[in-house]
Amino acid sequence: MKKKWWHDKVAYQIYPKSFLDTNGDGIGDLKGIISKLDYLKNLGIDIIWLSPIYQSPFVDQGYDISDYYKIAEEFGTMEEFDELLAETKKRGMYVLMDLVVNHCSDKHEWFQKALEDPYGKYAGYFHFVKGKDGKEPSNYRSYFGGSAWEPVPGTDLYYLHMFAKEQPDLNWENPELRKEIYKMINWWMDKGLAGFRIDAIINIKKDLSFPSFEPDGPDGLASCVKMVEEVQGVGEYLEDIKKNTFAKYDAFTVAEVFNMKDDELAEFIGDDGHFSTMFDFSAHVLAQGENGWYNSRKLSFIEWRDTVFASQKRMQSIGFPANIIENHDEPRGASRFLPEHAQNEEGKKMLATTSVLLYGIPFIYQGQEIGMTNCRRNDISEYDDISTKDQYQEALAAGCSREQALECCYENSRDNARTPMQWSRGKGAGFSDGTPWIALNPNYEQINVEEQESRPDSVLSYYKKLLALKKSPAYKEIFTYGKFVPAYEDQDGIFAFYRISEDEKEKILVTANYGKEACTLRLESRTGKILLSNTGAEDARDNEIRREGTITLESCETAVILLG
Repeated sequence: MKKKWWHDKVAYQIYPKSFLDTNGDGIGDLKGIISKLDYLKNLGIDIIWLSPIYQSPFVDQGYDISDYYKIAEEFGTMEEFDELLAETKKRGMYVLMDLVVNHCSDKHEWFQKALEDPYGKYAGYFHFVKGKDGKEPSNYRSYFGGSAWEPVPGTDLYYLHMFAKEQPDLNWENPELRKEIYKMINWWMDKGLAGFRIDAIINIKKDLSFPSFEPDGPDGLASCVKMVEEVQGVGEYLEDIKKNTFAKYDAFTVAEVFNMKDDELAEFIGDDGHFSTMFDFSAHVLAQGENGWYNSRKLSFIEWRDTVFASQKRMQSIGFPANIIENHDEPRGASRFLPEHAQNEEGKKMLATTSVLLYGIPFIYQGQEIGMTNCRRNDISEYDDISTKDQYQEALAAGCSREQALECCYENSRDNARTPMQWSRGKGAGFSDGTPWIALNPNYEQINVEEQESRPDSVLSYYKKLLALKKSPAYKEIFTYGKFVPAYEDQDGIFAFYRISEDEKEKILVTANYGKEACTLRLESRTGKILLSNTGAEDARDNEIRREGTITLESCETAVILLG
């Protein structure tokens, strides 16, 4: 593997709208991010990824961009963004922005000009397609529900939108459109970005015949995913993007990729892949229901663990994954991946350990470092997310009661991760002096940064120790490039793996007990040393290793052991 500048780094996702509001309008802003750079640096963060801050009508929380060259006034100014870049550089940190180029906003100048002349130049920037028999060109269902086709006023044409109708898909077959996008990417890179997180990128390749598929729901529609899965040739576009933009800057690029074909991993993230890395969503997709949230399911520990292990083994032979337990599109990891008995501080530290020390670059999502959780709402009106509202209606249509539909939202809603960052137990959780754009999670009085900074045994304090261990001069090499090997797979409730140095002279065992009962593991030797424990029981465990050659883990206990 070619060694890259970003391999040994730790990344942190900021959802700007919910991070920190400095002007009292209830919306987080760039000044708020700047004010917390030292907090992030002290946590152990190197790379910051900002969810979209471009000008937008915010139909889909900024993923509908109306001007790629402007900062949304809700977040601040371009001068403040430049200040953010300068301040991160001073601290040896890097900034990624979100790149959203499968679609734009219907308020974008290109789309407005396309509507003015549906057969002109700018219509060619989109998919304006003639209907069939007075109906839509095909039976695609958008990711947010309903038809993926919307009529072009005054014509017999329809435009394609795989997401909301206010997010028309861009036509990547058009070379002029591609040139415009490359120019924009290079403009941002020239400002000093380190790279991009790339949104929904596999969707850019379309089958221009737009074939219909067998309906997969009572609405007579078929998921637009079917077309994405069957069309060939997206790699040509991805290589073209890389050659014309990222490769010129040694940029770090992390792709959001679903529906990739099994044999394409090396093309995506191999040594000369389209991207630096891609998020490992293998565990997240396990919970997805076949028809929607209403038939999503609880994960079993073994299924989750074995899926993570299989993905690690596959990835390490090809490329470098980006590991997450949550992000802005997923519920909170502590609520999803921890069994009920482990949804406490020790469990959250355990989950952190078994995620951060995997092979790959860890991405921490804001609030994860203090163990923020899902937020229960009493009515669908309390949710903001467009996808959640759609899934609630889907659940009702499938026969769920109102209470059952709300429970689906509690377990799966993207708004779970979008509640404001919990800085303190004071007014507005220290997020805002005004009314937050979305209601706070009521548990901010118990779970917040201020309280945890004062306590050496808090989740936040543990994250600092964990990241310091991962990046320490003594162990950085093994935690970055060491081989991943599963361990103790036959033990109930145990999530354990080795990281083995490239020369095989050093071996570290990461162990965690997700079960309800204590478990004793026999080690390879009696010369192991505890590097990190979430219970403060290092001395007792060291003594047991020396005396018995075993380690006993209580429920929710994790230990990182340097083996002799």
